[in-house]
Amino acid sequence: MASEIWLKSSFSEAAGNACVEVAATGDVVALRESDTPAQTIVADRRALRGLILDIKAESLGTPPR
Repeated sequence: MASEIWLKSSFSEAAGNACVEVAATGDVVALRESDTPAQTIVADRRALRGLILDIKAESLGTPPR
């Protein structure tokens, strides 16, 4: 996804390297940290949406210790 347009939050610090960036194409979404752009996580758009909704709803439960 090197040719994709990466977007980041307008809340990113002035240096611009302290946030998560997102790029989307078709059914795939890629995530990366600004300070390590070579490392990306790729996810199915629907699966990532479900994860975000679960996090927002706090429905994932308590993680094991």
